[in-house]
Amino acid sequence: MTSNDLYFSNGTEVQLFEWAYAQHMPVMLTGPTGCGKTRFVEHMGHLLGREVITISCHDDLTSADLVGRFMVTGGDVVWVDGPLTKAVKTGAICYLDEVVEARHDSLAILHSLTDHRRTLFLDRAGETLHAPDGFMLVCSYNPAYRSSLKDLKPSFRQRFVTVPMTYLPPDREIEVLVAESGVGADVARRLVNCALSIRHADDAFHFEPPSTRTLVAAARFIAAGADELTAAQACILAPLSSDGAIHEGLYEIATAHLSGAPA
Repeated sequence: MTSNDLYFSNGTEVQLFEWAYAQHMPVMLTGPTGCGKTRFVEHMGHLLGREVITISCHDDLTSADLVGRFMVTGGDVVWVDGPLTKAVKTGAICYLDEVVEARHDSLAILHSLTDHRRTLFLDRAGETLHAPDGFMLVCSYNPAYRSSLKDLKPSFRQRFVTVPMTYLPPDREIEVLVAESGVGADVARRLVNCALSIRHADDAFHFEPPSTRTLVAAARFIAAGADELTAAQACILAPLSSDGAIHEGLYEIATAHLSGAPA
């Protein structure tokens, strides 16, 4: 197993996912940004022997972006499958990352795939696709830090089995940093302890806490020769907030944990 395949279970998420897959049920992964949702889906694709087709959701995502559209190619008008259609046809895992960012009207195309029909209607192409056993629909989003103007409709959420995820326990998170960056366990421990302090201060600062992904980035900077505080500044602190007062508070937390801090 390479570092890119590394995944540490953090509860019952693997078993829940396997049960849902066996019963042809869609899954909604919830949890903070950067806690490992995407890595988990990739891990489960490897475990189940299924290709993972990922769709990054955004405001401009249309149903045509998902299912496909007619396009002019070489003077002919031909139908070109979208990623959702490709996933259904090939029996892949279709992963909609941060599904809350997509428009509600775009998500309506998923309804027939998330109930007993397991069917995709391609109205423009005049085709109806029945999902094979290997197909699975997986969505993810971060309910705690979504935009106040956006949310998923309860009727949509209830179509999915919900698998909650969170950050790894500190010892496991340290192992991830060591495995993915090559830094020593002592360096990884200081980074994780710094992140824990910032996460615990989240209620006071009101920002999205540092993810495992940002800690790995900082660890890789350190492995490349940066001192710990410089790496943390670039990879952890600066991305969290542009507010000067908040950044100053974060910097004080970092200097209490990391080497390279001014005396």
